[in-house]
Amino acid sequence: MADCCLAYFTVHSLLASLAVKRRVAARWPALMPWYRLFFNAVATVLLIIPLYLTWAIGGETTFAWKGIWWWLGNGLAIAALIGFLYSLRHYDGLEFLGLRQLRDGERRVEDQERFRVSPMHRHVRHPWYFLGLILIWTRDMTAAMLVSSVMMTLYFVVGSWLEERKLLAYYGEAYREYRRRVPGLFPLPWRRLNPEQAQMLERRGNSGD
Repeated sequence: MADCCLAYFTVHSLLASLAVKRRVAARWPALMPWYRLFFNAVATVLLIIPLYLTWAIGGETTFAWKGIWWWLGNGLAIAALIGFLYSLRHYDGLEFLGLRQLRDGERRVEDQERFRVSPMHRHVRHPWYFLGLILIWTRDMTAAMLVSSVMMTLYFVVGSWLEERKLLAYYGEAYREYRRRVPGLFPLPWRRLNPEQAQMLERRGNSGD
């Protein structure tokens, strides 16, 4: 199970890396408008394998939320789903899916979305990872699911670090300051940006300073 998760995360990280994208752009530039769609398709199809194995291996429940904790766990999971749906309004869905790149014939390697600090990003740099961790760890656990949850948590940590290397390359000092002032995976009340501070960083990141 762990090997399967590791293989998936390795493929996912390689395809998302600037090094692989630059190589594809150099050798097959005509394919670049399709790259994001291809990446999403591969990530979705390959994800079926670890999900199936987690379900197939199953096993006895090793941990279960019970009593008042059941209400707490499921309440947090529902709140995380609502947070995820709310966050979608602050993302460029067409670019995320790869449809904008295909429509515009975009051949550049770098993501074209502007630097934006959404309301959730004012509190945590990777809100989807944060919400994903809540969803993962509020479920009852079998042995197989526990292994998958641990591996996914490790991937969120490593994946966020890899993602931020790209963001630093895109947005420079503005993102470096944002990273100093806002926590990565878990919100901390004493480390956040107010709306004015977020707008100031957005202007800096999008001006190239």
